[in-house]
Amino acid sequence: MWAASCLASCCAACACDACRTVVSGISRRSARIAYCGLFALSLMVSWILREVAAPLMEKIPWINHFHQTPNREWFETDAVLRVSLGNFLFFTILAVIMVGVKNQKDPRDSLHHGGWMMKVISWCILVILMFFLPNEIISFYESISKFGSGLFLLVQVVLLLDFVHGWNDKWVGFDEQFWYIALFVVSLVCYVGTFVFSGFLFYWFTPSGQDCGLNTFFIVMTLIFAFLFAIVALHPAVNGSILPASVLSLYCVYLCYSALASEPREYECNGLHKHSKAFSTGTLTLGLITTVLSVVYSAVRAGSSTTLLSPPSSPRAGSGKPLLPLDNKDEEKEEKEKSKPVSYSYSFFHLIFSLASMYSAMLLTGWSTSVGESGKLVDVGWPSVWVRIVTGWATAALFLWSLLAPILFPEREF
Repeated sequence: MWAASCLASCCAACACDACRTVVSGISRRSARIAYCGLFALSLMVSWILREVAAPLMEKIPWINHFHQTPNREWFETDAVLRVSLGNFLFFTILAVIMVGVKNQKDPRDSLHHGGWMMKVISWCILVILMFFLPNEIISFYESISKFGSGLFLLVQVVLLLDFVHGWNDKWVGFDEQFWYIALFVVSLVCYVGTFVFSGFLFYWFTPSGQDCGLNTFFIVMTLIFAFLFAIVALHPAVNGSILPASVLSLYCVYLCYSALASEPREYECNGLHKHSKAFSTGTLTLGLITTVLSVVYSAVRAGSSTTLLSPPSSPRAGSGKPLLPLDNKDEEKEEKEKSKPVSYSYSFFHLIFSLASMYSAMLLTGWSTSVGESGKLVDVGWPSVWVRIVTGWATAALFLWSLLAPILFPEREF
Protein backbone atom coordinates (compact mmCIF):
# COMPACT_ATOMS: atom_id res chain seq x y z
CA MET A 1 0.00 0.00 0.00
CA TRP A 2 2.83 2.33 0.98
CA ALA A 3 4.72 1.50 -2.21
CA ALA A 4 1.66 2.14 -4.35
CA SER A 5 1.14 5.50 -2.65
CA CYS A 6 4.73 6.48 -3.30
CA LEU A 7 4.48 5.35 -6.93
CA ALA A 8 1.31 7.42 -7.43
CA SER A 9 2.99 10.48 -5.89
CA CYS A 10 6.02 10.06 -8.14
CA CYS A 11 3.82 9.71 -11.23
CA ALA A 12 1.86 12.83 -10.29
CA ALA A 13 5.08 14.79 -9.74
CA CYS A 14 6.47 13.64 -13.09
CA ALA A 15 3.23 14.59 -14.84
CA CYS A 16 3.31 18.07 -13.29
CA ASP A 17 6.96 18.52 -14.28
CA ALA A 18 6.14 17.40 -17.84
CA CYS A 19 3.26 19.90 -18.04
CA ARG A 20 5.49 22.68 -16.75
CA THR A 21 8.17 21.77 -19.29
CA VAL A 22 5.69 21.82 -22.18
CA VAL A 23 4.09 25.06 -21.02
CA SER A 24 7.41 26.82 -20.48
CA GLY A 25 8.50 25.73 -23.95
CA ILE A 26 5.77 27.76 -25.64
CA SER A 27 7.55 30.71 -27.23
CA ARG A 28 6.26 33.94 -28.69
CA ARG A 29 6.16 32.43 -32.17
CA SER A 30 4.28 29.32 -31.08
CA ALA A 31 1.68 31.09 -28.90
CA ARG A 32 -0.96 31.05 -31.63
CA ILE A 33 -0.38 27.34 -32.17
CA ALA A 34 -0.82 26.80 -28.43
CA TYR A 35 -4.17 28.63 -28.46
CA CYS A 36 -5.24 26.46 -31.38
CA GLY A 37 -4.19 23.37 -29.45
CA LEU A 38 -6.22 24.48 -26.43
CA PHE A 39 -9.22 25.07 -28.65
CA ALA A 40 -8.82 21.64 -30.28
CA LEU A 41 -8.66 20.15 -26.79
CA SER A 42 -11.97 21.81 -25.92
CA LEU A 43 -13.60 20.17 -28.95
CA MET A 44 -12.24 16.78 -27.96
CA VAL A 45 -13.58 17.22 -24.42
CA SER A 46 -16.97 18.27 -25.83
CA TRP A 47 -17.13 15.24 -28.09
CA ILE A 48 -16.11 12.81 -25.32
CA LEU A 49 -18.64 14.27 -22.87
CA ARG A 50 -21.32 14.11 -25.54
CA GLU A 51 -20.78 10.36 -25.66
CA VAL A 52 -20.30 9.51 -21.97
CA ALA A 53 -21.63 12.30 -19.72
CA ALA A 54 -25.39 11.78 -20.09
CA PRO A 55 -25.80 9.11 -17.34
CA LEU A 56 -23.81 11.26 -14.88
CA MET A 57 -25.66 14.47 -15.68
CA GLU A 58 -29.00 12.74 -15.12
CA LYS A 59 -28.01 12.43 -11.45
CA ILE A 60 -27.13 16.14 -10.95
CA PRO A 61 -30.17 17.73 -9.24
CA TRP A 62 -29.72 21.30 -10.56
CA ILE A 63 -29.52 19.95 -14.14
CA ASN A 64 -32.11 17.18 -14.02
CA HIS A 65 -34.80 18.88 -11.96
CA PHE A 66 -37.60 18.00 -14.37
CA HIS A 67 -40.71 16.06 -13.41
CA GLN A 68 -39.94 13.77 -16.34
CA THR A 69 -36.31 13.07 -17.25
CA PRO A 70 -35.49 14.29 -20.81
CA ASN A 71 -34.14 11.89 -23.40
CA ARG A 72 -30.43 11.11 -23.69
CA GLU A 73 -29.86 13.56 -26.55
CA TRP A 74 -30.91 16.49 -24.33
CA PHE A 75 -28.12 15.71 -21.87
CA GLU A 76 -25.61 15.19 -24.70
CA THR A 77 -26.44 18.61 -26.10
CA ASP A 78 -26.33 20.19 -22.64
CA ALA A 79 -22.84 18.76 -21.95
CA VAL A 80 -21.48 20.16 -25.22
CA LEU A 81 -23.03 23.58 -24.58
CA ARG A 82 -21.56 23.79 -21.07
CA VAL A 83 -18.03 23.05 -22.29
CA SER A 84 -18.54 25.51 -25.14
CA LEU A 85 -19.70 28.21 -22.72
CA GLY A 86 -16.58 27.75 -20.59
CA ASN A 87 -14.41 27.98 -23.72
CA PHE A 88 -16.34 31.03 -24.91
CA LEU A 89 -15.89 32.84 -21.57
CA PHE A 90 -12.17 32.01 -21.50
CA PHE A 91 -11.44 33.54 -24.90
CA THR A 92 -13.89 36.42 -24.42
CA ILE A 93 -12.16 37.44 -21.19
CA LEU A 94 -8.81 37.38 -23.00
CA ALA A 95 -10.30 39.42 -25.86
CA VAL A 96 -11.50 42.09 -23.43
CA ILE A 97 -8.17 42.18 -21.59
CA MET A 98 -6.23 42.59 -24.85
CA VAL A 99 -8.23 45.54 -26.16
CA GLY A 100 -5.87 48.40 -27.09
CA VAL A 101 -2.57 46.49 -27.13
CA LYS A 102 -0.50 48.32 -29.75
CA ASN A 103 3.12 47.37 -29.08
CA GLN A 104 5.17 44.68 -27.39
CA LYS A 105 6.11 47.00 -24.54
CA ASP A 106 2.57 46.71 -23.20
CA PRO A 107 2.54 44.34 -20.17
CA ARG A 108 -0.45 42.58 -21.68
CA ASP A 109 1.75 41.41 -24.55
CA SER A 110 3.55 39.11 -22.12
CA LEU A 111 0.20 37.88 -20.85
CA HIS A 112 -0.87 37.02 -24.40
CA HIS A 113 2.29 35.01 -25.09
CA GLY A 114 3.06 33.64 -21.62
CA GLY A 115 1.51 32.44 -18.38
CA TRP A 116 0.36 29.19 -19.94
CA MET A 117 0.11 27.18 -16.74
CA MET A 118 -2.22 29.82 -15.31
CA LYS A 119 -4.24 29.87 -18.54
CA VAL A 120 -4.70 26.11 -18.67
CA ILE A 121 -5.76 26.02 -15.01
CA SER A 122 -8.17 28.93 -15.58
CA TRP A 123 -9.65 27.20 -18.61
CA CYS A 124 -10.20 23.98 -16.64
CA ILE A 125 -11.83 25.88 -13.77
CA LEU A 126 -14.17 27.75 -16.13
CA VAL A 127 -15.26 24.56 -17.87
CA ILE A 128 -15.91 22.79 -14.56
CA LEU A 129 -17.85 25.76 -13.17
CA MET A 130 -20.20 25.67 -16.16
CA PHE A 131 -21.62 22.38 -14.88
CA PHE A 132 -22.83 24.19 -11.75
CA LEU A 133 -24.89 26.75 -13.69
CA PRO A 134 -28.69 26.47 -13.95
CA ASN A 135 -30.26 25.28 -17.20
CA GLU A 136 -31.74 28.73 -17.95
CA ILE A 137 -28.28 30.23 -18.50
CA ILE A 138 -27.27 27.36 -20.79
CA SER A 139 -30.51 27.77 -22.75
CA PHE A 140 -29.78 31.48 -23.23
CA TYR A 141 -26.24 30.67 -24.39
CA GLU A 142 -27.67 28.15 -26.84
CA SER A 143 -29.85 30.89 -28.37
CA ILE A 144 -27.06 33.43 -28.80
CA SER A 145 -24.71 30.73 -30.11
CA LYS A 146 -26.74 30.52 -33.31
CA PHE A 147 -26.13 34.23 -33.98
CA GLY A 148 -22.47 33.94 -32.97
CA SER A 149 -22.04 31.02 -35.34
CA GLY A 150 -23.45 33.12 -38.17
CA LEU A 151 -20.90 35.85 -37.41
CA PHE A 152 -18.11 33.28 -37.45
CA LEU A 153 -19.20 32.00 -40.86
CA LEU A 154 -19.30 35.58 -42.14
CA VAL A 155 -15.73 36.13 -40.91
CA GLN A 156 -14.72 32.95 -42.74
CA VAL A 157 -16.16 34.31 -45.96
CA VAL A 158 -14.36 37.66 -45.58
CA LEU A 159 -11.07 35.88 -44.87
CA LEU A 160 -11.53 33.70 -47.94
CA LEU A 161 -12.17 36.73 -50.15
CA ASP A 162 -9.10 38.45 -48.69
CA PHE A 163 -6.99 35.35 -49.36
CA VAL A 164 -8.20 34.84 -52.95
CA HIS A 165 -7.73 38.48 -53.98
CA GLY A 166 -4.28 38.51 -52.35
CA TRP A 167 -3.33 35.31 -54.18
CA ASN A 168 -4.41 36.79 -57.51
CA ASP A 169 -2.63 40.11 -56.93
CA LYS A 170 0.60 38.34 -56.00
CA TRP A 171 0.74 36.22 -59.15
CA VAL A 172 -0.31 39.08 -61.41
CA GLY A 173 2.32 41.26 -59.74
CA PHE A 174 5.12 39.02 -61.03
CA ASP A 175 4.13 40.15 -64.55
CA GLU A 176 5.67 37.08 -66.20
CA GLN A 177 4.23 34.68 -68.75
CA PHE A 178 4.76 31.66 -66.47
CA TRP A 179 2.53 33.12 -63.73
CA TYR A 180 -0.16 34.11 -66.21
CA ILE A 181 -0.20 30.53 -67.51
CA ALA A 182 -0.35 29.30 -63.90
CA LEU A 183 -3.35 31.56 -63.30
CA PHE A 184 -5.11 30.14 -66.34
CA VAL A 185 -4.35 26.50 -65.40
CA VAL A 186 -5.53 26.90 -61.80
CA SER A 187 -8.67 28.68 -62.96
CA LEU A 188 -9.38 25.98 -65.53
CA VAL A 189 -8.92 23.21 -62.95
CA CYS A 190 -11.25 25.00 -60.53
CA TYR A 191 -13.97 25.41 -63.15
CA VAL A 192 -13.66 21.79 -64.30
CA GLY A 193 -13.88 20.73 -60.67
CA THR A 194 -16.93 22.98 -60.19
CA PHE A 195 -18.95 21.43 -63.03
CA VAL A 196 -17.84 17.83 -62.39
CA PHE A 197 -18.67 18.21 -58.69
CA SER A 198 -22.06 19.68 -59.63
CA GLY A 199 -22.75 16.61 -61.77
CA PHE A 200 -22.10 14.39 -58.76
CA LEU A 201 -24.46 16.55 -56.69
CA PHE A 202 -27.26 15.93 -59.18
CA TYR A 203 -26.48 12.20 -59.07
CA TRP A 204 -26.30 11.95 -55.25
CA PHE A 205 -29.04 14.31 -54.13
CA THR A 206 -31.71 14.14 -56.85
CA PRO A 207 -32.41 10.39 -57.09
CA SER A 208 -34.88 9.24 -59.73
CA GLY A 209 -38.41 8.60 -58.60
CA GLN A 210 -38.27 11.26 -55.89
CA ASP A 211 -39.53 14.84 -55.86
CA CYS A 212 -36.32 16.68 -54.97
CA GLY A 213 -37.15 20.17 -56.19
CA LEU A 214 -35.45 21.86 -53.22
CA ASN A 215 -32.14 20.08 -53.81
CA THR A 216 -32.35 20.84 -57.53
CA PHE A 217 -32.97 24.50 -56.73
CA PHE A 218 -29.89 24.65 -54.47
CA ILE A 219 -27.61 23.07 -57.09
CA VAL A 220 -28.92 25.17 -59.99
CA MET A 221 -28.54 28.39 -57.98
CA THR A 222 -24.93 27.44 -57.26
CA LEU A 223 -24.25 26.92 -60.97
CA ILE A 224 -25.88 30.27 -61.77
CA PHE A 225 -23.51 31.93 -59.30
CA ALA A 226 -20.54 30.24 -61.00
CA PHE A 227 -21.54 31.62 -64.42
CA LEU A 228 -22.31 35.03 -62.92
CA PHE A 229 -18.88 35.21 -61.27
CA ALA A 230 -17.15 34.62 -64.61
CA ILE A 231 -19.34 37.09 -66.54
CA VAL A 232 -18.89 39.91 -64.03
CA ALA A 233 -15.16 39.28 -63.47
CA LEU A 234 -14.38 39.28 -67.21
CA HIS A 235 -16.49 42.33 -68.02
CA PRO A 236 -14.27 45.14 -69.40
CA ALA A 237 -15.68 47.68 -66.95
CA VAL A 238 -14.83 45.51 -63.94
CA ASN A 239 -11.27 44.68 -64.94
CA GLY A 240 -11.32 41.61 -62.73
CA SER A 241 -9.55 38.27 -62.87
CA ILE A 242 -10.80 34.77 -63.55
CA LEU A 243 -8.82 33.17 -60.69
CA PRO A 244 -10.91 34.54 -57.78
CA ALA A 245 -14.10 33.78 -59.74
CA SER A 246 -13.09 30.15 -60.31
CA VAL A 247 -11.95 29.55 -56.71
CA LEU A 248 -15.14 31.08 -55.29
CA SER A 249 -17.23 28.98 -57.69
CA LEU A 250 -15.60 25.79 -56.44
CA TYR A 251 -16.03 26.92 -52.83
CA CYS A 252 -19.73 27.62 -53.34
CA VAL A 253 -20.20 24.16 -54.85
CA TYR A 254 -18.44 22.68 -51.83
CA LEU A 255 -20.77 24.60 -49.51
CA CYS A 256 -23.73 23.28 -51.48
CA TYR A 257 -22.41 19.72 -51.11
CA SER A 258 -21.81 20.12 -47.36
CA ALA A 259 -25.34 21.52 -47.00
CA LEU A 260 -26.97 18.65 -48.90
CA ALA A 261 -24.81 16.09 -47.09
CA SER A 262 -26.10 17.54 -43.80
CA GLU A 263 -29.68 16.60 -44.67
CA PRO A 264 -31.17 13.99 -42.32
CA ARG A 265 -30.14 10.46 -43.24
CA GLU A 266 -33.78 9.36 -43.49
CA TYR A 267 -34.60 12.10 -46.03
CA GLU A 268 -35.43 10.38 -49.33
CA CYS A 269 -33.52 12.93 -51.44
CA ASN A 270 -30.29 12.42 -49.52
CA GLY A 271 -28.41 9.88 -51.60
CA LEU A 272 -26.12 9.18 -48.66
CA HIS A 273 -28.94 7.80 -46.51
CA LYS A 274 -28.25 4.28 -47.78
CA HIS A 275 -24.88 4.45 -46.06
CA SER A 276 -26.14 5.77 -42.72
CA LYS A 277 -25.34 2.45 -41.02
CA ALA A 278 -21.72 2.76 -42.11
CA PHE A 279 -20.95 5.76 -39.92
CA SER A 280 -18.45 4.26 -37.52
CA THR A 281 -16.38 5.80 -34.74
CA GLY A 282 -13.54 6.29 -37.21
CA THR A 283 -15.80 8.23 -39.58
CA LEU A 284 -17.02 10.44 -36.76
CA THR A 285 -13.43 11.04 -35.67
CA LEU A 286 -12.51 12.10 -39.21
CA GLY A 287 -15.48 14.48 -39.29
CA LEU A 288 -14.44 16.03 -35.99
CA ILE A 289 -10.83 16.44 -37.13
CA THR A 290 -12.06 18.17 -40.30
CA THR A 291 -14.14 20.53 -38.19
CA VAL A 292 -11.17 21.30 -35.92
CA LEU A 293 -8.88 22.02 -38.87
CA SER A 294 -11.47 24.30 -40.46
CA VAL A 295 -12.01 26.32 -37.29
CA VAL A 296 -8.30 26.48 -36.43
CA TYR A 297 -7.42 27.63 -39.96
CA SER A 298 -9.91 30.47 -39.68
CA ALA A 299 -8.41 31.61 -36.38
CA VAL A 300 -4.82 31.43 -37.65
CA ARG A 301 -5.76 33.13 -40.92
CA ALA A 302 -7.54 35.84 -38.93
CA GLY A 303 -4.41 36.32 -36.86
CA SER A 304 -2.35 37.06 -39.98
CA SER A 305 -4.92 38.89 -42.10
CA THR A 306 -3.77 42.29 -43.27
CA THR A 307 -7.31 43.45 -43.89
CA LEU A 308 -9.14 42.59 -40.69
CA LEU A 309 -6.69 42.52 -37.86
CA SER A 310 -3.56 44.56 -38.37
CA PRO A 311 -3.73 47.69 -36.24
CA PRO A 312 -2.65 51.00 -37.81
CA SER A 313 0.67 50.92 -35.96
CA SER A 314 1.66 47.41 -37.08
CA PRO A 315 4.44 46.73 -39.60
CA ARG A 316 1.88 45.18 -41.95
CA ALA A 317 0.02 48.44 -42.03
CA GLY A 318 3.10 50.15 -43.42
CA SER A 319 4.27 52.23 -40.46
CA GLY A 320 7.96 52.79 -39.83
CA LYS A 321 9.88 51.27 -36.95
CA PRO A 322 10.14 53.47 -33.85
CA LEU A 323 13.54 54.96 -33.13
CA LEU A 324 14.54 55.70 -29.53
CA PRO A 325 17.55 57.99 -29.02
CA LEU A 326 19.36 56.08 -26.23
CA ASP A 327 23.10 56.31 -25.60
CA ASN A 328 23.62 52.69 -24.62
CA LYS A 329 23.41 50.56 -27.77
CA ASP A 330 22.41 47.36 -25.98
CA GLU A 331 19.66 49.12 -24.05
CA GLU A 332 18.57 50.87 -27.22
CA LYS A 333 18.34 47.57 -29.08
CA GLU A 334 16.39 45.97 -26.24
CA GLU A 335 14.06 48.96 -25.97
CA LYS A 336 13.44 48.91 -29.71
CA GLU A 337 12.62 45.21 -29.53
CA LYS A 338 10.07 45.85 -26.79
CA SER A 339 8.57 48.85 -28.56
CA LYS A 340 7.86 47.00 -31.80
CA PRO A 341 4.20 47.30 -32.79
CA VAL A 342 2.20 44.10 -32.60
CA SER A 343 1.70 42.35 -35.94
CA TYR A 344 -2.00 41.55 -35.38
CA SER A 345 -4.84 42.43 -33.06
CA TYR A 346 -4.70 40.15 -30.04
CA SER A 347 -8.22 41.12 -29.04
CA PHE A 348 -9.72 40.19 -32.41
CA PHE A 349 -7.71 36.98 -32.48
CA HIS A 350 -9.32 35.83 -29.23
CA LEU A 351 -12.71 37.03 -30.43
CA ILE A 352 -12.40 34.66 -33.40
CA PHE A 353 -11.96 31.78 -30.96
CA SER A 354 -14.98 32.97 -28.96
CA LEU A 355 -17.17 32.84 -32.05
CA ALA A 356 -15.59 29.54 -33.09
CA SER A 357 -16.56 28.09 -29.70
CA MET A 358 -20.20 28.85 -30.46
CA TYR A 359 -19.88 27.50 -34.00
CA SER A 360 -18.27 24.22 -32.91
CA ALA A 361 -21.00 23.69 -30.30
CA MET A 362 -23.64 24.04 -32.99
CA LEU A 363 -21.79 21.54 -35.20
CA LEU A 364 -21.50 18.94 -32.45
CA THR A 365 -25.16 19.27 -31.48
CA GLY A 366 -26.66 19.46 -34.98
CA TRP A 367 -27.55 23.11 -34.25
CA SER A 368 -29.31 21.90 -31.09
CA THR A 369 -31.87 19.86 -32.98
CA SER A 370 -32.71 16.19 -32.95
CA VAL A 371 -33.57 14.59 -36.28
CA GLY A 372 -33.79 10.81 -36.22
CA GLU A 373 -30.28 9.38 -36.16
CA SER A 374 -28.74 12.83 -36.59
CA GLY A 375 -27.97 13.14 -32.94
CA LYS A 376 -25.26 10.51 -33.35
CA LEU A 377 -23.57 12.37 -36.20
CA VAL A 378 -21.59 15.58 -36.49
CA ASP A 379 -23.24 18.57 -38.16
CA VAL A 380 -26.45 16.93 -39.43
CA GLY A 381 -29.96 18.44 -39.53
CA TRP A 382 -32.06 20.97 -41.41
CA PRO A 383 -30.68 24.02 -39.54
CA SER A 384 -27.18 23.00 -40.65
CA VAL A 385 -28.43 22.67 -44.24
CA TRP A 386 -29.85 26.18 -44.31
CA VAL A 387 -26.83 27.70 -42.57
CA ARG A 388 -24.57 26.23 -45.26
CA ILE A 389 -26.83 27.37 -48.09
CA VAL A 390 -27.18 30.91 -46.73
CA THR A 391 -23.39 31.03 -46.21
CA GLY A 392 -22.91 30.13 -49.88
CA TRP A 393 -25.31 32.85 -50.96
CA ALA A 394 -23.58 35.36 -48.67
CA THR A 395 -20.24 34.37 -50.20
CA ALA A 396 -21.61 35.01 -53.68
CA ALA A 397 -23.09 38.38 -52.66
CA LEU A 398 -19.85 39.56 -51.00
CA PHE A 399 -17.71 38.50 -53.96
CA LEU A 400 -19.96 40.25 -56.48
CA TRP A 401 -20.00 43.31 -54.23
CA SER A 402 -16.18 43.32 -54.12
CA LEU A 403 -16.18 43.44 -57.94
CA LEU A 404 -18.98 45.96 -58.46
CA ALA A 405 -18.41 48.35 -55.54
CA PRO A 406 -15.46 50.21 -57.15
CA ILE A 407 -17.65 50.86 -60.21
CA LEU A 408 -20.77 51.89 -58.30
CA PHE A 409 -18.83 54.13 -55.90
CA PRO A 410 -15.74 55.31 -57.79
CA GLU A 411 -15.05 58.15 -55.33
CA ARG A 412 -14.49 55.71 -52.45
CA GLU A 413 -11.53 53.41 -51.81
CA PHE A 414 -12.13 49.65 -51.52
